Amino acid sequence: MWRFCKTLVVVGVVTLAAPPVNAQWIKLKTPGIARTADGAPDLKGPAPRVSGKPDLTGLWRFSGDSAYPANVTVDLKPGEVVPAAADLYKQRMEDLGKDDPSTFRCLPSGPRQLYAPAGWVRIIQTPAMIVILYEDLLYRQIFMDGRELPTDPNPSYMGYSVGRWDGDTLVVDSAGFNDRTWLDYGGHPHSEALRMTERLRRTSLGRLDVEVRFEDPKFYARPWNVPAHAELVVDTEMLEYVCSENQKDVEHLVGKASDEKKLAIKVAPQTLTKYTGRYTFTNPQDPSDVSHINVTLAGETLFMDVGGKDKQEMIPLSETTFSMMGIRVDFLPDHLIFHIVEGDMKATKDK
Repeated sequence: MWRFCKTLVVVGVVTLAAPPVNAQWIKLKTPGIARTADGAPDLKGPAPRVSGKPDLTGLWRFSGDSAYPANVTVDLKPGEVVPAAADLYKQRMEDLGKDDPSTFRCLPSGPRQLYAPAGWVRIIQTPAMIVILYEDLLYRQIFMDGRELPTDPNPSYMGYSVGRWDGDTLVVDSAGFNDRTWLDYGGHPHSEALRMTERLRRTSLGRLDVEVRFEDPKFYARPWNVPAHAELVVDTEMLEYVCSENQKDVEHLVGKASDEKKLAIKVAPQTLTKYTGRYTFTNPQDPSDVSHINVTLAGETLFMDVGGKDKQEMIPLSETTFSMMGIRVDFLPDHLIFHIVEGDMKATKDK
């Protein structure tokens, strides 16, 4: 949950710190987009096609309204994650993710970019190659010229990718990843044997459905699939985000997740019940970017999750202030507030 919130904030901070808008084209209308009578983009129309296939070209925002970016294995049973991988994940969570090589060390995020990129991505489609550009200046090359994946690749952060069309679905096979990156923001590891298969289908002008299959027999007992989707971003342009520029997080990453339990107090169940329900977070920099957060009560313990999966315990520090993975959360009558390094974030309680 915390990683998910941080991802949203990073996008907002980058936008707020941008140079003047007319120098960045961030308010330039996208040409060639169908529009309603009032000039608003009409994204429900059919997907464009080129050479008989759907054209995936465009600027896309991947959905974060899911637990998968925080815990990509949330649909696996406990015994399907080998003990070594499960122990490493628990340790990284206890350390509040401060050893994440991507988020705080500014290294490429690797496989995580395939299903949960932080920020917008631009897809450029040609007959021989599909290129994916990321805000943090990473890129991917998906070769469409019929070549096979390398049999003995030099392991790299972003791996090697080849694609083919299966009807209107783009199928991308990727391998050759090094083992330095995390599969999710929580810290699940992968080995150099990891293989990933993406299936991408543009179902309308404004929507891209994605399914990603993971296979890594060293750490996981079986392959599994993770759904995702992206929405077309129009009437603006992508800005660069340089992780190591003005990086101020690392110096504040001290302590353990379990330290908060030493400060916990007892809160009456009838008080906790008032906080349960669904909360809606709207990205202040992009009102169309909406996510839903659930707060539930089990016994005398509050839990929070995104999209109904991967519940995280909330530790009471007062009757209104709670800690979750080191992040302070304040409950008010009709909303809650996350207090994080980049600033406060508000989520409104649904009626």
